[in-house]
Amino acid sequence: MRRCMPKLAVALLVATSVRAQSIAIKDAPTAVIQTVSMRFPDAKIAGVSTETEEGKQVYEVTLRQNGRNIDATTTPAGQLILIEREITARDLPVSVTKLVRTKYPRATYKIVEEVTTVSGASETPSFYELLLVDAKKQRLEVQVALDGSRILKEEKKKAGDPNE
Repeated sequence: MRRCMPKLAVALLVATSVRAQSIAIKDAPTAVIQTVSMRFPDAKIAGVSTETEEGKQVYEVTLRQNGRNIDATTTPAGQLILIEREITARDLPVSVTKLVRTKYPRATYKIVEEVTTVSGASETPSFYELLLVDAKKQRLEVQVALDGSRILKEEKKKAGDPNE
């Protein structure tokens, strides 16, 4: 039960978020920029947004490293709580690919991320998040269990949605 709690917390965090608002990097709290810069010293900050999740303000810092995006979510005090690392579809476990292929035949991958929950110094991979375009040209954001056993969440997205 204890292992399930971080995953449940992440699912609730993601499910209860309010639309993000971009802000200038210089307007982000110093603690947020310092934490992210120390955790990802070789990455370049590409942007910052703020949003309310579960009634609490958080900051999402988008970084670029080795041609890929990393989104780091922090509290206003700079506590890192979530990391979303862009990966390629080829990096997914076979079980995840098989589940996605079965559930969404002929879907194309637009974005593939590995989502990690952070609690203090502990980082725990939680799930994969995929932005797909299915055979009907619908955009879907899908969260898949790490072992590929099940779909955790599916949400239809509108084209141009800033939360993609």
